[in-house]
Amino acid sequence: MLQMLFATLVTLGVLITFHEYGHYWVARRCGIDVLRFSIGFGKPLFKWKNRHGTEFVVAAIPLGGYVKMLDEREGDVPADRLDKAFNRKPVLQRIAVVAAGPIANFLLAIIFYAFVFGLGSTTVKPIVGEVTPESIAANAGLKAEQVITEVDGKAVLNWTQVQLALVRRIGESGEIDIIAETMDGFPTAYSLKINHWQEGVRDPKPFESLGIKPFQLSIPPILKDIVSDSAAENAGLKSGDEIISISGQGISDWRDVVSLIQANPGQSLLMVINRNNQTKEINLTPGSKTSDDGELIGFMGASVQTISWPKEYLVDLEYGVFDSFILGVEKTWDMSVLTLESIWKMITGLISVENISGPITIAKIAGDSAGYGLVPFLSFLAYVSVSLGVLNLLPIPVLDGGHLVYYLIEFARGKPLSQSIQELGLRLGVLMIGSLMLFAVFNDISRWFIGS
Repeated sequence: MLQMLFATLVTLGVLITFHEYGHYWVARRCGIDVLRFSIGFGKPLFKWKNRHGTEFVVAAIPLGGYVKMLDEREGDVPADRLDKAFNRKPVLQRIAVVAAGPIANFLLAIIFYAFVFGLGSTTVKPIVGEVTPESIAANAGLKAEQVITEVDGKAVLNWTQVQLALVRRIGESGEIDIIAETMDGFPTAYSLKINHWQEGVRDPKPFESLGIKPFQLSIPPILKDIVSDSAAENAGLKSGDEIISISGQGISDWRDVVSLIQANPGQSLLMVINRNNQTKEINLTPGSKTSDDGELIGFMGASVQTISWPKEYLVDLEYGVFDSFILGVEKTWDMSVLTLESIWKMITGLISVENISGPITIAKIAGDSAGYGLVPFLSFLAYVSVSLGVLNLLPIPVLDGGHLVYYLIEFARGKPLSQSIQELGLRLGVLMIGSLMLFAVFNDISRWFIGS
């Protein structure tokens, strides 16, 4: 819980601060007086002023922020400061100030992605483990033990890249073009025929729906660490024990153990183990906990001894500074396009609106990604920064994109829209964003607490 709280505060703090600083920095360069720079809403927790008279505030509700500029529309402005008011500036300068926030988010995403690429990593190749009979993949001829190298003409190096390429096709009909090669490098092209693929599905599962199961190494069921005062310790299990069977069912892989334990919370299980070449019987009663899907599952409090992937199954990703930056730009562009495509598919009904996530989901994923390490957390920050940039550019009044539409219209016609039209747009924008936030929170509650 503490990790999730800390990761969420870091996520919101970094992304919101950078977004608002984009507005602030450009406003100052345009000679506009900035009255307040606030991270969060509500009661100020901390505040101070800089030498330019800007009040910096950290407020109690960290779900956004704002930069308040000198503006005749929001209060009286002394005659000697009119030239520093936002509304008195040329329309191109006002466009630059408004656009600076989302642009700052894209720049931050590029930095994070470039840093991730620069750190380098070793990843597992996207090797097909099984192909479900009579599935879309099977009908196309895809076979097990092949390495997927391209999806729709785009090179892929791991399962994450494969999944992102497939997600872009959700809701569509036609063919997904895949190139897969044998482990010795012989390539074959496949066309996976789809028809309204995963249209309107909540939490779509691209691999499963195509009939593709990623290859997984067999993990011997040999225990490593035993959690103190856990079901495993109370049953007498020890590090090094090899599980042979559970309630009469033979065990050959650690995943079999996990499946049986999770399926029997609070139920006594007869476990046969091998300890120092001697067979022993142990009665284990798994503890109970609630999964992310809201289901009651069992757990025993023991980890398994790790195994290493053979080198031929791995690929090393190492990039120099320049290449990392270019890849960061490309990744930011790809994720921006994917976000826009997903929004459009939700509007047209190809993707279920139940996939919209709110602050609870963001907090959950932030905590999980921080627990996995620096690279996953930076990747998560970059993705959310891209999403924040794209969403703020949507042409909805209240958002930066809505203001940009007003100023672009003003630039084209030589005069601004009437104040009454702008106020009407503002009210509609507040209604739209408020409704969207309530719907996102409802989805979060449904997903994480109700499990429906």
